[in-house]
Parts: sequence; C-alpha cells; structure tokens
Amino acid sequence: MKEVKRTIKKIDGYGLVSGKPVYTDDLAPKDALIVKILRSPHAFAKIKNIDTSEAEKMDGVECVLTYKNVPRNIITRAGQGYPEPSPYDKFVLDEYVRYVGDEVAVVAARDEITAEKALKLIKVEYEVLEPVLDFEKSKGSKSIIHPEADYKSEGFISSDPKNNIAASYEMSVGDVEEEIEKSEIVVKERFYTQAQAHVMMEPHAAYTYLDMQGRLVVVSSTQVPFHVRRILARALGMEISKIRVIKPRVGGGFGGKQGIHGEPYAALVTLKTGKPAKVYYTRKEVFESTYTRHPMRFDVTIGADKDGKIRVIDVRGLSDTGAYGEHALTTFMVAGSKVLPMYNKVKAVRFGGDVVYTNHPPAGAYRGYGAIQANFAIESAMDMLAEKLGMDPVKLREINMIREGETSPIFKIMGEGREGVEMIVNSCKLDECIEKGVKKINWEEKFKAEKKGTKVKGVGMAIAMQGSGIAKIDMAAATLKLNDDGSFNLLIGATDIGTGSDTILSQIAAEALNVPTEMIIPYSSDTDTTPFDTGAYASSTTYVSGNAVRLAAEKMKNEIIKAGAEYFEVPEEDVEFDGKEIKTKDKKISLKKLAEILYYNENQKQLSVTASYVGEESPPPFMAGFAEVEVDTETGKVDLLNYVAVVDCGTPINPNLAKVQVEGGLAQGIGMAMYEEVIYDKNGRLLTNNLMNYKIPSRPDIKNLDVELVDSYEPTGPYGAKSVGEIGIDTPPAAIANAVYNAVGVRIKDLPITPEKVLKALKEKK
Repeated sequence: MKEVKRTIKKIDGYGLVSGKPVYTDDLAPKDALIVKILRSPHAFAKIKNIDTSEAEKMDGVECVLTYKNVPRNIITRAGQGYPEPSPYDKFVLDEYVRYVGDEVAVVAARDEITAEKALKLIKVEYEVLEPVLDFEKSKGSKSIIHPEADYKSEGFISSDPKNNIAASYEMSVGDVEEEIEKSEIVVKERFYTQAQAHVMMEPHAAYTYLDMQGRLVVVSSTQVPFHVRRILARALGMEISKIRVIKPRVGGGFGGKQGIHGEPYAALVTLKTGKPAKVYYTRKEVFESTYTRHPMRFDVTIGADKDGKIRVIDVRGLSDTGAYGEHALTTFMVAGSKVLPMYNKVKAVRFGGDVVYTNHPPAGAYRGYGAIQANFAIESAMDMLAEKLGMDPVKLREINMIREGETSPIFKIMGEGREGVEMIVNSCKLDECIEKGVKKINWEEKFKAEKKGTKVKGVGMAIAMQGSGIAKIDMAAATLKLNDDGSFNLLIGATDIGTGSDTILSQIAAEALNVPTEMIIPYSSDTDTTPFDTGAYASSTTYVSGNAVRLAAEKMKNEIIKAGAEYFEVPEEDVEFDGKEIKTKDKKISLKKLAEILYYNENQKQLSVTASYVGEESPPPFMAGFAEVEVDTETGKVDLLNYVAVVDCGTPINPNLAKVQVEGGLAQGIGMAMYEEVIYDKNGRLLTNNLMNYKIPSRPDIKNLDVELVDSYEPTGPYGAKSVGEIGIDTPPAAIANAVYNAVGVRIKDLPITPEKVLKALKEKK
C-alpha cells in the first residue's frame, strides 16, 4: 500500500494554523441580523403571559419570536437514524420551559448590543412548577415533565411520559437467576457516572439566508448536515427540497453538534424578515443550554466459579436524559452493546432499565456514547471480582474476554450482524493489546509493589470495545469526478469535525486509484452538492464513509480503463491503469492527456461515479488501558503519572491521525474520571457554567500518554481499517479507579474521583 498506512499532514492544516477564515462565524455575512435567545430562569414553569411590545419598539430590532408566532411542530433534535429512535418531545418554542436555560423568546436585531437590550425588555409571567432534579426520584413523580398531548414516539422506544420515562430497554440471554445461584463467587455493586460537558473549542454557530431562488440556506457548525436538513424541514413545516445545509470547518463536536440547536431560530428570522441572520452561542449558553453526557446509575452483578470463569453478568441501569429525550434510547442501548460482548463466555447475561426525564439541560450524544458509563461500572466490578477470587485482574480478563473468530449473542440481539447471523469478530488483537500494555506499564512489579508512605503509587487497568458505525442503518455515499488535468474531486457527505476525515478519505481514494493523495481534492458536507451521509457519529466515518469512497474509486478506475479502451479501440481487458498512464501492450497515454481528449476532443464525456455503502456489521476496535497513579493519603489528591493505551483499530489509514484521536479521547476520559463535574444548585441552576469553574484536564494534569497501535486487519473495512474515534475515551474512568484502589485500598464508585471522595473513603476505611 502506497497511500494508506501513511502519515501525512492534514490537508487543511496549513490553512488552520495560518488563520484562514474557515469557521461558521468567520464566513457569516457582515450585515447578518444578530439572533439572541431569552432563556428560562426556572427549572420548570409554564408561561402565563409574555409581552414583547417594548422590545419590538426598539430601533434596530427586526423581529421578536415567541411560541405564539412560530410553527408548532413537535420534533426531536437528535441527529440520528430515521424513523427517529428518539421521542418527539420538543417544540422550537413552547409555553412550557423545562430547565434553566430553555428557550423562551428570540430577538433579531441589527447589532448585538441592541439585541441584548431588547431581551431585557421582554416581560414574562411564569407559573412556576415543581421541578424534578433527582433522576432517581423521577419515575412516577407527581411532576410530569411532558404533559403535552402532542408527545409521540415510535413504538420501539417504549416511552411513558406520564411516568417521566423517555425510553426503556430490556434484553437477556439464558437464565440469569439460576446462574447467579450456581456461582461460587458473586459481586454485586452500584456505580454512578456524572454529566460531562463537551467543551469543544468552537461554540455552536449558524447563519442563514435566502438564495436567489428563495430557498433557505443554513450554514452550520454541525456533525450531521443531512439530519439537520430533515429536522429543520419538520420543525419549520417546509419541504426538504427548499432547504440547503452547508457545513464549513467545524471546531470540534464530540457529539455535542449531533443535532440542532440555534439553527431553527436563525432560520425563522430569515424566513420572517427575508434577511441573513446569525446565531452564535456564548460559552455560558453552550454549558447551560446544549447537551451534556447522560448521567447514569448501574447495578452490576457478576457471578463466577472459583477458577475465574464468569457464569453470569446482570446489569440494571437508570439514565438521566434531562428535559428532552434526545439520544435517550440509543445511548442506553450502547451501554450494553459495546461492553457486555467483551465477556462472551458467560452462560447468561441481562441488561435493561429506564431513561428518565428531569428538569436538567438535555443530555445527548457525547464521544463514547453510553459505553464509557457502562465500562466504568463493569470494569470496576471486574477488579472487585478479581480481588474476591484472589486473582490478578489481567488474568481474569484474559480467561473471559472475547477473541478473534468468536462471537457473542448480544451482537445479534442488539442489531449487529447480517440478518439472522451473529457477527463474527474477524479482527481482534485484544490479547496482544493486554500483553503489550502489561509490559509497558511494568504491571507485574507495580501491581504487587509494597504500598508505604503518605504518597502511594498504584496501577489499574481496563479493557474496552466500540463499534464502526451502526450496522444496517448508517449509510454513506461518495462521488468522484475526473478533472481535465488528471486530478480528482472527491465529494463526500462525511463531516470532518477536526478528526482529519477529509484527509484519510482522500488517502483511501488515492490508494484505490494508485495516485498520490495530493491528486484528490475533497469537498465535504453540502446537502445540495455532496451525496448523502448520515454524518460524523458512532465512529462511522473511516469504516462506513471510507468503504463508500473505496467503492467509488474502484468504479472510477474501471471508467478510466473503459475510456482508455475506447480511445485505443481495444477490449477493456487489454488495458491497464497504473495511476499515471493508461496502457496496452504497445500503446500508452497519460491520465492527464486522456482527460484533455475526453473533455475537449474525442469521445467527449465527463467521468463521474458515485458509490454507496451500508455496513452489514459493526466490527469493533479494542483497547487495553493501563493507569499509574500516585495518591496523597494526607489530602486525597490523585496524580495520574502515566497512561498506557494499546489499541486495535485495524489498519490505521493515517497512523499519526489515529494516535491523535486516541490521545484526545484519553484526555476526555481522564477528565471524566478525575476532574469534570456538572454541578447544579438546589433550584436546578447550573453552577459550573464557564471555564473558570468547570475543570478540564490540561497538559500538566495528564503528564504522560503512551499510545501504541497494534497490527491488525479488518477484512470488511477499507484496506483493513476499523474505527478509532471513540475507543480512546472508554477505559480511563475504570482504569484510574482501579489504580486508586491498588494504591490505597479505597474503591470510588461514583465519578469523578475527587480528593474529597478519596480522603473521606480513607478516613472511613480506618
């Protein structure tokens, strides 16, 4: 392979570091109206009266929108499959507000100062209702968060809004109770994971205008432009054909931009005034009024024989979706489907629970999407089981974990694998990941090291798996067009959100065509000009979009050979294309020359091809993570000294970009494990709503990251590739918790692992 498995710089790298105007706010028209949103001061209330007359009188104010003068079409904002696996429980503007920061009214003015002043002139009278602020008390609460008659959901979601349930899910294999009874060693524990803010560098932004045909054009920093178009069409009561969505360069998403946020408000202003409009969220708005990670509670029961063979795993979950049910079902299902198959030797397994509404900001997609929450619980419980068995945690996992060529019944139950066929794991180097990680961290010596002094070191580990897109649902398409100089335009709906996907998809196309990557000119994510793609989520781009690109490039190669055969007047089987020249036994012509002839002289036609791909399965990447910590027993402070991550992501298309993805995921996983905490006051007001009091880890906090990619080949992936975007985030919470226990013998079962919790546990231990 010439272009694949090659580290090349991101194709947009120079433009970014040189400050080119590439982001949504950079590109917005200078005369765009500024859109500002009045937000609820209450966690739960009904608007009794709203008076906008004073705001509307202000010079420079173009329009004011409330629930009284916008379309009342119920939607889900979550950008995922269709039919949508989320309840329809959200209006663009509504008479109910369901969290502090929910939208009340919209002002559009000629400048920001005027818009801000106008917001203060809007008079709102609220009927304040009793909020639900504890997700463990939500189910069956007297306060019904969604009493609206318009509420609806697809039948497979199992919503019960009268009991504040957004979604429920149950699955099981075998007789769980019988296997628990037969187990010689049983661990039964409860774990909690917290909400987590995305903290992407670029806040949410969008601008809108009407083109010369009167169509609505939406330019948005989004991960899912095609889903945005569909959701906007429903929300605004418009035809999809009347809306165009363009994605410029995105300054990070992490799942936070896998839906709509400000887009409908700018769109409504443009439709009402006929003028361009721009909405740009402040950092405070991003914290208070967009998605967080779903907080979850898990009750985990694991039963095993004395030799360490696990017989049964039983997991009962409760998830907090906040005020709206975006990603409620899918995130919860992934908590089971991306963790439980790792331990495929069990005789029985059960997973289920509820996703409930609360009057907190809505939870949505976030890198790791359910898997990180369940991984913390199950991988912590695995270490507790190992201790009861008197067994090394590494050995326990090696006895019970999935291996290459094996399957799990959970794959089939939860929708992965061809119809009626369980997915076989064709590529799995998890055993090698563990072996390499053990050596890198010096596990044998450090795990059993004597613990003494006030600063004590310890090591812990965890394993993880993810997926590569959503099987039988995620679809991607790619178009390749030959230019008259022999270069190619690659048109892709896939969304580069800083991952470098434009670069790696160009590498895949170049590999198939046997041309240098520099000959591929990518253009991504414009619903008018690029082919359909479900978007950047579920670790789908390399595998799903990459396969579409590979198929398109192979079709283009065949078209070039066919055109060469016509030019030489010989059968196609007598023609070869080596990336530079089209040849027969005694004749040849350069690709550039053939393109010139095709477009200007003979047999004139445009060579352009499109290919689509839907995965029949979702081959998982695997990872073994190892943490070394130092705990100060006098203060409870935990320092992460070293983190080793060994990853099987198949063939890395671009090794450096793959490693960077793992490192970024690790940083966010470490943040969730040790630092990040979304805190509310007793009235549901967010206290951690800025970067001064919401702590994310910086470089000194992380110290040393050691990432290695093992050699692997996934036969269904493009040139052997699997996904890599999410796998890095999963292991740090459990690995660090296990390391803290190894160091000082206290088990933290609710994240984050703060000095206060460690110190309290140490005092209780005495």
